[in-house]
Amino acid sequence: MKLFAKLLSLVIALTMLCGVAMGEEPQLAAAAQTEVDNDAYEAASTEIYNAVLGDFYSYYSEAKQEVNDLGLRYALMAISEAKILGSAVMIPLESRGGQYGITRIAPRSQNTTLWGNDSDRVHQMIIVKDGMLKTEDVEALRALWNEVHGTGEYDAKAKEYLTGKGYELTDVYNYAYTSDPNTWDVLATSKQADSRAIINTYDGLYEYDEENVQQPALATGYTVSEDGLTYTFTIREGAVWVDSQGRKVADVKADDWVAGMQHMMDAAEGLEYLVGPEGCNIAGAQAYMNGETTDFATVGVKALDDLTLEYTLAAPSPFFTTMLGYGVFAPLSRDYYTSQGGQFGAEYNAEAETYLYGKDPDHIAYNGPYLVTNSTKENTIVFQANENYWNKDHINIHTVNWYYNDGTDALKAYNDFKAGILSSVGLTTSSVEQAKVDGLFDDYAFVSLTDATSFMGFFNVNRTAFANFNDATAVISPQTVEEAARTHQAMQNINFRRALLMSLDRGAYEAQTVGEELKYASLINSYTPGNFVSLPNDATVEINGESKTYPAGTYYGQIMQDQLDADGVTAKVWDADTEMSSGFDGWYSPENAKVYLEKAIEELAAEGLTIDADHPIYLDVPTFTGSEIYNNREEALKQSVAAASDNRIIINKVECPTSNDWYYAGYYYNTGYEANFDICDLSGWGPDYGDPQSYLDTMLPDYAGYMVKALGIF
Repeated sequence: MKLFAKLLSLVIALTMLCGVAMGEEPQLAAAAQTEVDNDAYEAASTEIYNAVLGDFYSYYSEAKQEVNDLGLRYALMAISEAKILGSAVMIPLESRGGQYGITRIAPRSQNTTLWGNDSDRVHQMIIVKDGMLKTEDVEALRALWNEVHGTGEYDAKAKEYLTGKGYELTDVYNYAYTSDPNTWDVLATSKQADSRAIINTYDGLYEYDEENVQQPALATGYTVSEDGLTYTFTIREGAVWVDSQGRKVADVKADDWVAGMQHMMDAAEGLEYLVGPEGCNIAGAQAYMNGETTDFATVGVKALDDLTLEYTLAAPSPFFTTMLGYGVFAPLSRDYYTSQGGQFGAEYNAEAETYLYGKDPDHIAYNGPYLVTNSTKENTIVFQANENYWNKDHINIHTVNWYYNDGTDALKAYNDFKAGILSSVGLTTSSVEQAKVDGLFDDYAFVSLTDATSFMGFFNVNRTAFANFNDATAVISPQTVEEAARTHQAMQNINFRRALLMSLDRGAYEAQTVGEELKYASLINSYTPGNFVSLPNDATVEINGESKTYPAGTYYGQIMQDQLDADGVTAKVWDADTEMSSGFDGWYSPENAKVYLEKAIEELAAEGLTIDADHPIYLDVPTFTGSEIYNNREEALKQSVAAASDNRIIINKVECPTSNDWYYAGYYYNTGYEANFDICDLSGWGPDYGDPQSYLDTMLPDYAGYMVKALGIF
């Protein structure tokens, strides 16, 4: 259980559903916030979790026990995810990709593994210096990758292809970023805005290459015990840690992974569940994190000598090695960390005045391909090749420039790309039209590949914040106390949530970013992609009491669909013809939305809550009004919900003038009580390893699930 200080919360009681007295000014919900103690909040969170996600948790708990029968494991996980989707606590929106782009980067020259952080590594990119890649060359290189991936030949063959076509290559990569890292400590963050930058400053034990094959990095090999519990890694000799000036501070040694694991557990910033029983289950990890022991020597990560590292698991983990490309397994130079005020165990205190580690890029140690030589907030971040990097002779990119884009100018990224400032650009509705005017679209535009990232719209079923937690004067809800109470009651009703989910025309929503032609290209219909895994062996499960055997090769998505059908949820999450759960809108249905809304209205009327056009339910959506694209997306949401509900559900676009206001309303919050929205579309999840558990663990209770806070609980 996570401990936290007293919190600000709106106390909502059903007795407040009566109107205000005649002549009184309605009180805003934000002004009615008061202190509530932790026990009351946690008790409410537990009750609501059990009501909305209890079925999911029951099936999922059973699934996680199956570590030796992967077919049964995946089938039960698919059933449990169907229970999440049917509970309508979130709406699938989009993956990354599936939009028009123009680029100077050779496709597939960057890792595209569907999990972990390695896809953010840039050192193997192949980039042309002048001009841009023609559409035909993008397609030819994709075909080349499909032909040779797994052979180790793509890098050389892609360079040969490009130079043969007259392109000149460069070792500079230029990228537009939208959010500065809040920390440079990769072991103390689970936010991609942080890890995307930090991943290029360190190497782990293994990493996935541009052909999506896991390769030795700072380990040269490993062995696994017969019982599957002990993994022993040999650490690369001669690798070193340096400071931001490139000066050696330590040798890389096995103890760096011991120190890293302890620091990650001490920091407890969202990664720690990955190594406990809900993750790969490192022996002794949970006891240490719970405070049952303060002796880290009882945890199953040990340096047997300077070049031998051993992990011991409490139970076999079918996905352990796929986790090695994620930040949770990053190393930490113990001596450098303590020199920057870092402490371990009970002495850890990141708020101490003497604690400097990770505060900026000058206070971390580097063993990876790049050093950060400039970091100016909301301006520029520059990475330069590390001359002491163990693999320095085998990187393609030597300079990486990040340029800040606040998103207020819809054409800025396109214009910067056209001017040669950026290496690649995704085209929005505005920039597609401009590219056509400029004569670039027909010859250079291509459709980017999608990945396994799942951006979701989350429904806050227990809203307690009506202004931003960092600034009570920012992003203030227009709802009155009475309106907020009505919303709270309605959001507890599953049929109301299903009506809301099915009322969003996601194609119209997505078209605001990518245009009409591609509005379905990146749409997703589930949390875990339906083709993320298939059953490696036959599995027999019960679908609502009926025994059903799925043969080996059955996709996860098919089982999700069968469970939803059995539950009477009128949605399509799997297309058996395309073997995809994306590329179509399987949820939007004004007809079904009305059916569910009528059920909800009847059920809520029995509880004393009237919903009609004169007494609508108001839902706040934080809206970055400084961006034309994001403003238009929320307008599409507002209009489609109003139309599908016959104006019985009204979306309030709550103005966020700056991107920071927007992020604090719906992204930077750490617990559910800080979530300042009824619906928010700011968060997504990319898998950390190659098992559906990587997605589903985010929905666990009691602060274990990273995404549950988006529901306003824990």
